Amino acid sequence: MAITGEAVAEDEATARLRAACLALPEAVEERAWRGTRWRVRGRTFAHVLEVEDGDPPSYARAAGTDGPVCVLTFRAEGAELDALSHAGHPFFTPAWASNVVGVVLDGGVDWEEVVELVTESYCASAPKKLVDLVERP
Repeated sequence: MAITGEAVAEDEATARLRAACLALPEAVEERAWRGTRWRVRGRTFAHVLEVEDGDPPSYARAAGTDGPVCVLTFRAEGAELDALSHAGHPFFTPAWASNVVGVVLDGGVDWEEVVELVTESYCASAPKKLVDLVERP
């Protein structure tokens, strides 16, 4: 994923993610303590928010920036988790969960890749009967 330094606005990222996330079975969108998150049966599979002036500090530390940037966190498993955890910027690994990965969203973001990552995150979070309904990229 290319990094251009040009920030993606949180509203733009939320709108793009909304279409992909709400197309998944039983996915719901809700305002989070900061930003917007998408859940399936009570489990968060995607969370987008803005880091600005080092706030929220846990996200700023994890992403290695005081912002302003928009970031997305999602779940990953197996080889994908290992690869993304070691990929470096724009990807980052938050300390609060072993299967959560984040990505800094900028003007060079590959939205098709983001949709694939969010879909895989959903599949890592949803019950098998819902996962079976998902067309994976």
